[in-house]
Amino acid sequence: MALTSSLFWNMFGLSAAMDSKPNILLFLADDLGVGDIGCYGNNTIRTPNIDRLAREGVKLTQHITAAPLCTPSRAAFLTGRYPIRSGMASSNGYRALQWNAGSGGLPANETTFARLLQQQGYTTGLIGKWHQGVNCESFNDHCHHPLNHGFDYFYGMPFTLLNNCQENKPPELDVALQAKLWLYSQIIILAVLTLTAGKLIGLISIRWKIIACFTFVGGLFFISWYSSYGFVRYWNCILMRNHDVTEQPMRLERTASLMLKEAVSFIKRNRHGPFLLFVSFLHVHTPLFTTAKFLGKSHHGLYGDNVEEMDWMVGKILDSLEKQGLKNHTFTYFASDHGGHLEAQDGSTQLGGWNGIYKGGKGMGGWEGGIRVPGVFRWPGVLPAGTVIDEPTSLMDIYPTLVHLAGGTLPQDRVIDGRNLVPLLQGRAQKSEHEFLFHYCGSYLHAVRWHQKDSGAIWKAHYVTPVFHPPGAGACYGKGICPCFGEGVTHHDPPLLFDLSRDPSEAKPLSPDTEPLFDTVIRKMGRAIEEHRRTLTPVPEQLSVYNVVWKPWLQPCCGTFPFCWCDKEGDSAQSL
Repeated sequence: MALTSSLFWNMFGLSAAMDSKPNILLFLADDLGVGDIGCYGNNTIRTPNIDRLAREGVKLTQHITAAPLCTPSRAAFLTGRYPIRSGMASSNGYRALQWNAGSGGLPANETTFARLLQQQGYTTGLIGKWHQGVNCESFNDHCHHPLNHGFDYFYGMPFTLLNNCQENKPPELDVALQAKLWLYSQIIILAVLTLTAGKLIGLISIRWKIIACFTFVGGLFFISWYSSYGFVRYWNCILMRNHDVTEQPMRLERTASLMLKEAVSFIKRNRHGPFLLFVSFLHVHTPLFTTAKFLGKSHHGLYGDNVEEMDWMVGKILDSLEKQGLKNHTFTYFASDHGGHLEAQDGSTQLGGWNGIYKGGKGMGGWEGGIRVPGVFRWPGVLPAGTVIDEPTSLMDIYPTLVHLAGGTLPQDRVIDGRNLVPLLQGRAQKSEHEFLFHYCGSYLHAVRWHQKDSGAIWKAHYVTPVFHPPGAGACYGKGICPCFGEGVTHHDPPLLFDLSRDPSEAKPLSPDTEPLFDTVIRKMGRAIEEHRRTLTPVPEQLSVYNVVWKPWLQPCCGTFPFCWCDKEGDSAQSL
């Protein structure tokens, strides 16, 4: 009886609410662990506003990202496709974009949900982090820019936060490579000084011209790398409004205020709708810059302070929605781009998130802690409040879900890996449409999930796993992030098999002795992998070494390169 009543209410609510197109509000956190918010079991970090969304809507407990790092995960989120299909999966050590002035990024021939909603009459806006590239061939072609991918308005970082963005923080970008380059530079300097001294005191017979040439070559070598790595804060830590750079470098003490102001302003400007607003938080990525109002207020140090500040911003944006009378006519979603960063530490202080009971974290392609994230939806009167769904879903599902809500049609010229979630969210469907989900680390397939719907089992096979450092630590603390290939991984044959419905922590791998269906399950997954690989087509690799290196001619600049510094925001940001 209760189920029948719920289905009747959902059907009635849907037809009533969809007489016109709903506004769409998307929140995406950066590096937030599934165990970091209250509605997912954290009772020490205060997240009342995200928790309110869960109480008033639907919470997913098996919400899975398509990649364990930001650039590929966000590409999949925007396109509804595994990142390997768009070339946003890397076969080298650079698994995310490294520079605003790189030439890689989300290809122009990829169709984002923003583009499809734009075609349905939506005003589309992105506030916050992009990290999908900027330019291809010149500093102003903007081929990868949000405005070239269906967004009418963009305000935020074209890149991502880094420790380099905050003064007096240790560098985060290519630390090992920078250390080698410094060492080589010092060796060259020492060699020049030794040759010069030897020449002056007569111990070495060498022409001054050779010393001068050696000095010149050494100087070129130093300039070639220091011109990029020595000025990361100026090249990467910038704010843009549409195509214009407004802060270079950005002033972190007011960034949260600016983002909040822009989000609230977008809602007010477009209150007559329909609109799509994608709020892509810079929180809770290192360096965890937090305004004074929230510093020292949580029980989990700087990381907890940063999470609570983000939650407060969610609340302010939701309040703005309600103030405009739009709460009941807005489809709202909250998630994270991947799991918490376990290796983010400052001495003994943890600067990364908590992934609850799940093994692993950011950067790990297969383990649940890197890919299982919060997933919360709210649409009053259409989605039943207080609902919990324990079915496998993906961030890629947002794509077809939004297109369905907007009354659009999915592209027919490409594979869309996401599935429309509306029937599941409403209770009209009891099972996820996903049978298999493929878990990549870069372009390397590490694990596969099989949702055996008739039995309720959720099998997961790991073909490749990272080698933790130190052994048994649960993360790669000696490397900063776990690798996808090479000596830093272990290949498993037969694969490690788990039934997540019985062992969500992936603590005890099954074997033919302990699981009668072991061989059957592995064969089934092997066939699924073969079928999946037949759907892949070769595409240019956007994260190739050439595409990710810094190219000065592609550098966004608010002045005349290399004199790139400006502050066009002035005092426009009000204090939090």
